[in-house]
Amino acid sequence: MPHLFEPLKLRDIVLANRIGIPPMCQYSANEGRATSWHFVHYGSRAVGGAALMIIEATAVAPEGRISPGDLGLWDDSQIEPLARVAQFAKEYGCVAAVQLAHAGRKGSAGRGWQRQGTLSAGEGGWTTVAPSALAFGEGYAVPRELDAAGIRQVVQQFAAAADRARAAGFQSMEIHAAHGYLLHQFLSPLSNRRSDAYGGSFDKRTRLAREVVSAVRAKWPERLPLLIRLSATDWVEGGWNVEETIALCRTLRDLGVDLVDVSSAGLVPAAKIPAGPGFQTEFAARIRKEAGVATAAVGLITSPAQADHIIRTGQADMVLLGREILRNPYWPMIAAQALGQVASWPPQYLRAAPAGSLAR
Repeated sequence: MPHLFEPLKLRDIVLANRIGIPPMCQYSANEGRATSWHFVHYGSRAVGGAALMIIEATAVAPEGRISPGDLGLWDDSQIEPLARVAQFAKEYGCVAAVQLAHAGRKGSAGRGWQRQGTLSAGEGGWTTVAPSALAFGEGYAVPRELDAAGIRQVVQQFAAAADRARAAGFQSMEIHAAHGYLLHQFLSPLSNRRSDAYGGSFDKRTRLAREVVSAVRAKWPERLPLLIRLSATDWVEGGWNVEETIALCRTLRDLGVDLVDVSSAGLVPAAKIPAGPGFQTEFAARIRKEAGVATAAVGLITSPAQADHIIRTGQADMVLLGREILRNPYWPMIAAQALGQVASWPPQYLRAAPAGSLAR
């Protein structure tokens, strides 16, 4: 079996190892445009040794933002600031992906460290949209239900944003269909009460996700990998579940998805989540085995031995480390030393590299 520091090939892209950085919102954009904070934040992680870095949720439309501080790719002016990040990562051997997202009913909220709930117009808020006119929870406004024209527009917005991501030079892309955002809202019967072609049965609830994947894949170069983030379960009785996730992944694989980033929850505030070390890894393992598609495991993966075990036992093809990488951008280099592997340190940092840990 492969190990944590073995390369992984996805289409024409070869990842140097099996360590990735999941999308983590910084809520620091200016009208959707990346700022100096993003360049320094992502740049410091691009040189840290992870093979894949997924840029935070990047809205495909202004109303698709989670907060006023979200990144966006709905306008050409947003391409160049993100291109700087993508180019810098490429120079240092890190594959940069961008996560295209639409927040749906969870949009128009405060930045991550602010009060959560729908902002008023005076606070810079906007009208949110969703599959059904059901609020996310207390403090959130009832969204406007999307009509057929609105759904078609969402598909077009994802496709247009994919075009801009290509122009920015990203080597990979992820579609956000997890954590209770718009595509997940369509998937789950808890948030999708429609009776038309986009609601009710499994095939109808998954239709928008399939249409978005097809539209993005048509714009995205054939040689570059396409990822999707899914919540494997809502952790609520009667909600979206792992069996449905597996069935959807079989279809998405055939539509051109190369790797599934497996997370969970986010759809309803009342979900009881049994969080613990690697608590979502079993979902990645099942999807990998039963849907026949590569997966990435995420969720309280913290130690080198734990991460390596996930890869060596075939539970996932990659591990994504969030909080650990926030705390220490150079975790992959430390992990290499702990596991007796060599790491490629940037020449500027060679004086700090432990003896015997350098790539030869």
